[in-house]
Amino acid sequence: MKRVLVIAYYWPPSGGSGVQRWVKFAKYLPAEGWEPVIYTPENPDYTAIDRTLEAEVSPDLEVIRTPINEPYNIYRKLMGRGASTDMKTLTAGAAGGAVTEISSGKKSLKQRISLWIRANLFVPDPRVWWVKPSVKFLTEYLKGHPVDAIVTTGPPHSMHLIGKALHERLGIPWIPDFRDPWSRMYYLKHLPMTGTSWKKLRAQEQGVLDSCSAVLAVTPLVQEEFRAQTGTPVAMITNGYDSADFEGPAPEPDGFFNLTHTGLFAADGNPLGLWKVLGAMPSAFKERLRIRLSGKVDAEVMQAIEAEGLKPNVVTLGYLNHAAAVREQRAATVLLLPLRNDPEYRPILPGKLFEYLASRRPILGIGQTDGAMARVISEAKAGITADWADEAAMAAFLNDAWELFCKGGVPATEGNIEKYSRESTARELARLLDSIV
Repeated sequence: MKRVLVIAYYWPPSGGSGVQRWVKFAKYLPAEGWEPVIYTPENPDYTAIDRTLEAEVSPDLEVIRTPINEPYNIYRKLMGRGASTDMKTLTAGAAGGAVTEISSGKKSLKQRISLWIRANLFVPDPRVWWVKPSVKFLTEYLKGHPVDAIVTTGPPHSMHLIGKALHERLGIPWIPDFRDPWSRMYYLKHLPMTGTSWKKLRAQEQGVLDSCSAVLAVTPLVQEEFRAQTGTPVAMITNGYDSADFEGPAPEPDGFFNLTHTGLFAADGNPLGLWKVLGAMPSAFKERLRIRLSGKVDAEVMQAIEAEGLKPNVVTLGYLNHAAAVREQRAATVLLLPLRNDPEYRPILPGKLFEYLASRRPILGIGQTDGAMARVISEAKAGITADWADEAAMAAFLNDAWELFCKGGVPATEGNIEKYSRESTARELARLLDSIV
């Protein structure tokens, strides 16, 4: 059994999609000949807590935790929000406020100052304070507990700076795993970064890409971008779904046409055209329509829904743990997946897309029709992706689904999605690790 050190900021009890990729890799890698060792902060600042994910972690898995100094607690005190990190407290079963403060709404002077500090004093991100103590700790740890490879997973991309230092000091093969782009991440343009800070961030990114053993991307379009940027081999392994999470029969229909969205619903992903289409649907449709929203929903999204007279149709569920979110997905009539309305979101594949696929419910995607998500939905025969302004396509899709619903139910999708199973992606990762050692 070969050993791989995985440096990950997000780990249970963290909730959200960012943690699930490596929880599932750690679950299935041993069957492929690789024993993971997880290195993660002892006292991280998580925005979502999901204790159910701890059951996914084998008691035999070695998890190393060391303290981290988090500037976000200072930030929250400046902003007057305290230091709570429990998403159940933050959402409490209702919507409101801004989901993404960086790219949402008009900023107060205090917010602008805080963002400037975040953008220019913490490059590449506010977890950069953990880099030096982690390098020091892991250098000593690895002398007595050798590993065959190192993987760092970001964001936060400061994790890659830890891997780079260890790779250069100890010569251990190393792969940075990019769950999102780095310098091309869509929200960076909303940060008031100086030219010096931009130059530093891009130099950090290029140094990581050029010095590692191989780069790992999660979407084909990000893979293409990195290949154009570096001579280092760039592999691609998407996120996926765990078939164990979808065992057993789906929930029984409740008699409503459930248009379901799970996870964060941000203002820059607000599908105004869709709410307009739903508001114009026949009364018979609206009498049976339920817009089920689980997770943090931006206040602007709720206002837009209410403006179209759809407030009676909304069911807000607040934060749900992963198992409950999966049940919501499987109980849907149609699953809603709007991307952020930003051209730089084109190469991104939301992690929940693959669980939407595994739920076998039709997907109404909204975003770039030539983007990564549209490609996956089309190949999997799982629904459609409509452009933000294409109300006709949205209306046609919903009318077809409503007709099927009235005839007895919208059938399950049947496309081949096996390559997105967590077992399959773990096999791909094991082959990549084998190739660098």
